[in-house]
Amino acid sequence: MHAVVLPAGPPLFDLVRRALHDDGPAIVPLDPDLPAPALRDVLAAVRPTHLVTAEGTRTVPDGVPAGAGTAVVITTSGSTGPPKGVELSAAALSAAAAASLRRLSAGPGERWLCCLPPSHVSGLQVLVRSLLAGSEPLIHPGFSPAAVAAAGADHVSLVPTQLRRLIDHGADLSRFRTVLLGGAAAPPGLLAAARRAGGRVVTTYGMSETCGGCVYDGVPLDGVEVAAGPGDGRIMIRGPVLFTGYRLRPDLTAAARPDGWFRTADLGVVAGGRLRVSGRADDVINTGGRKVTAGAVAGVLAGDPAVREAVVVGRPHPDWGEEVVAVVVPADPAAPPSLPGLRALVKAGLPAYAAPRALMVVDRLPLLPNGKPDIVQIRRDISRFASTAEVS
Repeated sequence: MHAVVLPAGPPLFDLVRRALHDDGPAIVPLDPDLPAPALRDVLAAVRPTHLVTAEGTRTVPDGVPAGAGTAVVITTSGSTGPPKGVELSAAALSAAAAASLRRLSAGPGERWLCCLPPSHVSGLQVLVRSLLAGSEPLIHPGFSPAAVAAAGADHVSLVPTQLRRLIDHGADLSRFRTVLLGGAAAPPGLLAAARRAGGRVVTTYGMSETCGGCVYDGVPLDGVEVAAGPGDGRIMIRGPVLFTGYRLRPDLTAAARPDGWFRTADLGVVAGGRLRVSGRADDVINTGGRKVTAGAVAGVLAGDPAVREAVVVGRPHPDWGEEVVAVVVPADPAAPPSLPGLRALVKAGLPAYAAPRALMVVDRLPLLPNGKPDIVQIRRDISRFASTAEVS
């Protein structure tokens, strides 16, 4: 198994092609900008047999060959915890890509733009869809709104932060047949703005363990089953897109999919064949003995015209156990939202105890390389600095 530390580009695409067509080794695509300590941690966790860099390929001592059928390993740690490798077979990756192309009515030869890191499953799947479509992907090593707007691709996959930057750039989104949007919940205002800019936006839900997005606009792709677990409401997924296991961690694999269903860390409801995601199980805030789903509160806050982006987290509190804290990027820095206004907005749609008791206004949210908010860093910031406003 080859750990590949290369920038996005044709050499990496060729390695993906070889891995999926069974004439090349399994690969672990890694971000070439990883700091050295983080790279060491990842390599120690996945134990590749070889390391591929711009300087060439070298053998790694004590490496462990890939399991039978594994084509690609995507490293992920979620929001916390040590790195782990998600083993994906060529069959699962191809099933996910084929179902995506069918759902989007994406024809042979149509070109995909890859401006997400291929070390993350969303970027990797752009390359796999290109392989199945018989087209060469347009690959950008980073994200530039101007370059994306002028790329001339038929389809593009983005995270909400990238879409917002495209809209702010004034891009004509009608140039794309499809804008796939995933990685994080999309604020309603963002979707409306994208559609005003001519975008055909399709929201996706999925993760590394499902070969990326497997639910489009709330509807599972062909062959994918989605259910809400009895009692706890955990979202469960079954179908040909599921991962094989966690590399060198049979214990984690057995716990995640004990009966053929993959139990995610997300909460949701399935009604009328549609999935509605309400938040993450590990994002539940226990305040005064009441449970608050952070994602549900953030969704309400995002509906305020004064809010551009919002994240909700819990912070230790001596009386309440935890208090609900809103971290907000204002739509207009000169006129940020107020805590009383946001509390009133939340109370109009959710129980009063879900209303934030503290507000932190920031210029921008810290992001992970895949474009998701860096919740660990946000929690550090909240613990380090006083909020801009609080209620007693």
